[in-house]
Parts: sequence; C-alpha cells; structure tokens
Amino acid sequence: IGYPLKHSISPYFQQAALEYYQLDIRYEKWETSPEELELTVKKLREPQNVGANVTVPYKETVLPLLDEVDDRANLIGAVNTIVKRNEKLMGFNTDAYGFIEALHKEGHFEPKGKQVVILGAGGAARAVSFALVQKKISSLTIINRTFERAKALADSLKSYISDASLKRRVNALSWQSLSSGKIFDHCDLVVNCTSIGTKYSSQEGQSPLSIEVIPRDILVYDLVYNPWPTPLLQLAEEAGANILGGLPMLVYQGAASFKLWTGKEAPIDIMLRRAEEALQKFG
Repeated sequence: IGYPLKHSISPYFQQAALEYYQLDIRYEKWETSPEELELTVKKLREPQNVGANVTVPYKETVLPLLDEVDDRANLIGAVNTIVKRNEKLMGFNTDAYGFIEALHKEGHFEPKGKQVVILGAGGAARAVSFALVQKKISSLTIINRTFERAKALADSLKSYISDASLKRRVNALSWQSLSSGKIFDHCDLVVNCTSIGTKYSSQEGQSPLSIEVIPRDILVYDLVYNPWPTPLLQLAEEAGANILGGLPMLVYQGAASFKLWTGKEAPIDIMLRRAEEALQKFG
C-alpha cells in the first residue's frame, strides 16, 4: 500500500518467497491515493487477505487505522507491516531491523560510536534514527525540508535516549544547511531517507547532496533502491565515498514481514536474487 507505486519491486521477491513454500497467496501492489487509504486498510479485513506492507507516504498516517500496534512500531511512530490476526489488524515496523541488517551485512559498517547525518524525517527516517540510537552512535543530525518535522523527530528521540551525552548530540537542522559541507566534517555515515531520486517520481534524476559536500571515505547509504545506482550514489562514488543502496534493506525488511505473515523463515537468498533480477529487468 503506497502512492505512487510504479517503482516498487516488492511483489517480485515476495512472490518468489511464497512460491518457495508453495503457499496459495498472491502479493499485489495496491496503489492508494490519500483519499482511499482508510477504505484500502478496511479492505484488509476481508477474509481472503493476510496483511500488507505499507510504504511512502503512509507509514505514519496508517497507525490510527489499525487495532493494535506493537511496542517497537509505537516507539518509532511508523508502521510498514500489517498482519491480520484473529480478525484484528496489527501494525509492526520491520524497517529498523532491515536497515541494520543491510548496514552490517552489505555495508560492513558498525554504527557504535559513529557520527551520523540523516536526510528526511518521515516514517523511514524515524525507523532508521531509533535503530541507530539503540546501536549507541555518538551523534545524530537530522535534516529535513520541513524543519519542524526534523525537530519533532529529534525531540522524540531525546525523550527516549537515557544517555545524557548522546541526548545533547541529537540535533535538527534546516535543509539550507546542506549547501555547506561543514555538517559532514566529522561525519561517518549519511543516510538518505527521502524519496529524492526515486525512479518514476517527480524528483527522478535528482540528488539531495551536491558532489562538493560529500567527504571521501564516509559511507553514503541511500534507502532509494530504484534506480540503481541512484543519482546520490553516483555522486558519492565520484567523490570517493563508500556506497550502499536501498535494495538489501528492502529485502531484509520484507523478509521480516514475510515471517510475520506466514510464521516461516524467509528464503533470503532467493528473495535477494529475485529482487536484483527485477531491478535489472523492470527498474
């Protein structure tokens, strides 16, 4: 469930996992305009439906439409997985897990003690920032086009963090601050949690950062997975930075969703392979 959904390849790798277990379940794209969201979520209550993934822009707005939300999703304030259990719609967040799994396994990056800049303050940014503070990073700067949203996210993180020194080093900045490279002076990791650069979107072909501000040797992690590489990652590579795309996170969060729906361990290798194939073929 999202809007727009033309760029999404989730059906390809989720269907591969369902077929691996010979489950009689079909994974579909339900492109849903904001006016249709309530009705679409209500449709999940029909007997034949098992659950759903939720993507941009509904990870936060979907919460009040559900019967229950698990502790992690409540803490993050965003849901990306809905599971129907005993006629109730339950909300979960597997983005935080997927983000960290990909960071470790594909990015070979240990976040503990590192300085991080996050671009964006929506549902994905919420999951990423909570996951990072749980991993004991040393500082976090949140930059968003609407400063108030960045500040609100920073404030909710501060109310959760018990470490006084980390609490002091969680800050929000305006989007205009990106024109100066100073904020990246001591940065180890930049995570793009915006949709800038997404294929088929109004911001296709754009990058949130210019090449001049990207330092050498840091890790630039773009959650946008279609196209590969994104405009941001192309610039980062030219600047001498290390890069990580959003495809592994997409698959790892999807694998966690798969287990919630089916109770079965997701066939990760099959899902990753099918996701890569789909991106090459349909991306």
